[in-house]
Amino acid sequence: METIKLIVKDKHAGKRLDRFLVEAFGGRFSRTFLRKLIDSKNVRVNGDGENAHYRVLAGENVDVSIPEPKALKIQAENIPLEIVYEDTDILVVNKPAGMATHPAPGRFTGTLVNALIARCGDLSGIGGVLRPGIVHRLDKETSGLLVVAKNDRAHINISNQFKNRKTRRRYIALAKGYVQLDNGRIEAPIARKKKDVTKMGISFAGEKRKNAITNYRVLERMDGFTVLELFLGTGRTHQIRVHLAHIGHPVIGDKLYGSPKGLNRQALHAKTLGFFHPATKKFMEFDSELPEDMAGLIAKGKL
Repeated sequence: METIKLIVKDKHAGKRLDRFLVEAFGGRFSRTFLRKLIDSKNVRVNGDGENAHYRVLAGENVDVSIPEPKALKIQAENIPLEIVYEDTDILVVNKPAGMATHPAPGRFTGTLVNALIARCGDLSGIGGVLRPGIVHRLDKETSGLLVVAKNDRAHINISNQFKNRKTRRRYIALAKGYVQLDNGRIEAPIARKKKDVTKMGISFAGEKRKNAITNYRVLERMDGFTVLELFLGTGRTHQIRVHLAHIGHPVIGDKLYGSPKGLNRQALHAKTLGFFHPATKKFMEFDSELPEDMAGLIAKGKL
């Protein structure tokens, strides 16, 4: 067990213990993880175990004991995958709606990672035990293209491309209502909701908000919904869903952000994905067909 010794500086005086730790570690550990350490008395203030609401004082000694990580083996599962491209460095897969990208507490089977381990064996370890090879993700109910890194070199390279906005991502969404502008740009910062951590929302104040940009173009206007083509300027959690809800046109079937009817899942598909190959440096672009449920609703022409 590693013990890290901290001293409360003047600028942190008066802050809650959990907030102090988040800032002191500079994002190394999540707030949820640090709260668990506090609750389990692995955080001591001047030798005493305090709760997360304790207000720290300048000069106090805070000892943080980090338990050894528990070994966790993700089960390989023979789940069929639609592989669009594969070589020794990367794999591009067309993820179906309903499949989570990676395991999470309470959900360790049936994910894309479980299927990838069965197919590939070792993947890049940079994403951690639960996210081997995962460079980026799609929500469970969002379908479409994902690139997976088979080794650490590929993982670092493609992650930097996402960070530096050198990738091309094109989505198709079915948005509720009649979108009036043929083209639009939504630029509104996003932050996690304080009262419901499963949701994101538009936030123009607060230190944790992140700038977010979504560009869209109307492809077709139907009876009760609009078919949109969207390009991401940034890649925030739930970005398209939050931005479309923000302008009054939530994604059809989106139970979390306001338009649950019309489809059994959110009508959002990652249709096109482009990036530079980590080894050859050649730009590669992949495209996928719309899934049957979205294509069927478009063919029907109305909700």
